[in-house]
Amino acid sequence: MPSSYKNQKFSSLKKECLKKGELFVDSEFPPNNKSLFYSKVDNDIEWKRPKELCKVPKLVVKGVSCDDLSEGELGNCWFVSACSSLAQESKMWAKVIPDIKEQEYSNEAPYAGILHFQFWRFGDWIDVVIDDLLPTKDNKLIFCHSNSSNEFWSALLEKAYAKLYGDYESLVNGCTADTLVDFTGGVAESHDLTLFDLHDKDGLNNFFLDLRDGIENRSLITACISCEKDEIGQECEQGLKKGHSYGVTAIKKIEVMKNLKAQLGNELYLVRIRNPWGTEEWTGAWSDNSREWQMVNAQDRDKMGIVFDKEGEFWMSFDDFLKHFTGIDVCHFVNTAFFSLKRTWHEALLPGNWTRELSGGCSAENPQGFLFNPQFVFDINGPKDVIMISLEQDDAGKERKLGSSHDQIGFHVMKVETNRRYRVHVPGEKIHETEFVFKRCQFARFHLEKGRYVIIPSIFKAGIQGKFLLRLYTGSNALAKELVEDAPASKCCVKPHVMVTCVDIINAEGLAKNEKNTTDPYVVIKCEGETVKSEWNKETLDPVWNLKTIFYRKKPDIPITVEVMNHNTMLDDFMGIAEVPETGLDSEESKEYKLMGKGKKEKDVEKPGTLFLKIRSSNDLGEL
Repeated sequence: MPSSYKNQKFSSLKKECLKKGELFVDSEFPPNNKSLFYSKVDNDIEWKRPKELCKVPKLVVKGVSCDDLSEGELGNCWFVSACSSLAQESKMWAKVIPDIKEQEYSNEAPYAGILHFQFWRFGDWIDVVIDDLLPTKDNKLIFCHSNSSNEFWSALLEKAYAKLYGDYESLVNGCTADTLVDFTGGVAESHDLTLFDLHDKDGLNNFFLDLRDGIENRSLITACISCEKDEIGQECEQGLKKGHSYGVTAIKKIEVMKNLKAQLGNELYLVRIRNPWGTEEWTGAWSDNSREWQMVNAQDRDKMGIVFDKEGEFWMSFDDFLKHFTGIDVCHFVNTAFFSLKRTWHEALLPGNWTRELSGGCSAENPQGFLFNPQFVFDINGPKDVIMISLEQDDAGKERKLGSSHDQIGFHVMKVETNRRYRVHVPGEKIHETEFVFKRCQFARFHLEKGRYVIIPSIFKAGIQGKFLLRLYTGSNALAKELVEDAPASKCCVKPHVMVTCVDIINAEGLAKNEKNTTDPYVVIKCEGETVKSEWNKETLDPVWNLKTIFYRKKPDIPITVEVMNHNTMLDDFMGIAEVPETGLDSEESKEYKLMGKGKKEKDVEKPGTLFLKIRSSNDLGEL
């Protein structure tokens, strides 16, 4: 169940108003200038209810349409674009505007001037209550509104969203992708198209396929042409407008029919765009009346899957799309359903806080500050997996009014010891690092091999406080959690740990061939009752493991042992053992050991093969 924003419960408040015979007036978001602006006063605005603006008000007139909205005086075109995209998904729309039949204006339904809307914020759905008093001038709505004069769902939705962010003016600067996340609980991914290399055919093809997969998975995609504030709405060449968000509604890779290959080539990469602002369309190649369509008759278009859904919708070539648009936002709906025919993901929601103590800022190049940030560990259990990471900072609150709603955030992913259970104090192998940007959300998608990893979400500037939500999506359960403790805690009447040792098993050379079975060697490391096992290398006498381990030791005088074993279907073979009596220095040392037998009879018998490793220790448990 959604939680009640400001502790206002819709059903209770409505019941109370009906009992008193009064219309609801929201004390948490009153109809005054404070709810409108934080930087100015406008005394010409009057707050009126829909029933004062028309005879038969409706939340929805003839169904929800994605192209019947106007932005009004605020100029928050990004919000209108998000509303337009939301209108494509009826289930999501019904989630944001719940109980539509009960909330609809009707002579039969009891009217109390109160409505409620639901938004996703930081892993939870929240229910926002509002009254239906709307800002007007000359009896007309001045902010977001529907093109039908008696339809009010968009204006009321905007009011609820303004309440969430403090006032209407706070909605002037925003991002379509962020709002779509608030509407759907999806994951936002943004791309700066100006950074793409238009000559990198492989990279562009992969991007095209990613977008097509997004459309097939019902992702909401918008594109825009960035510009200065005073240029918003200006028309570019060939019909596109600056500063407006367009919806991407289809991505097609089409095998051209034989009779058209001479004119069009073997394949077509096309993008269908919707203009939510009206009927103005692209006038270049593949536009509605372009010469390209004259080569393709209606029957051929049907066979190729080319469909024109509505006015204001048009096609472009993928190349033209990349040349003319500067940015694209994708709101992914991540499938976490256990029973599904499509790919499913395991989701980990990891809320956290940057505090003055846990906000070191900077990048991994400054470990003294960087590693003070919160740390989250997770495992990749299969040989390889695609993962998605979303880092989102809180941008709702009074700080937004001061123009500093977004801090400069990023995250770093490093591979760590396969048995690490405590915070990282020395940077591990860097796997992925985002740039630090002034955005609400950072997103990354990439492949990882089997192992243990740590994500470090960070604010660039040290000492900043704030809330964040880290979302991790993996193919199997990654058992993600926050690393809180720096080292094992001392316990009463229990011998304390006195040393921490990192052992990296690099490789072995010159192992003996197994005459009966294939030689598939792996290692087993043992230290004071803890055992770590590597993956096995297939059919080699010179295996490479690169297995990183860490041990907290009470008895450092007892050697660490490394057994080399051969993997078999039934029973594994012993190949040799190395004892590591050295504890290493504060700086990493490289060591090599001849493999020996084990047991009383063979402990002094040398076995074929040499083991290579690196070792490092410290008496300070919080140093490694």
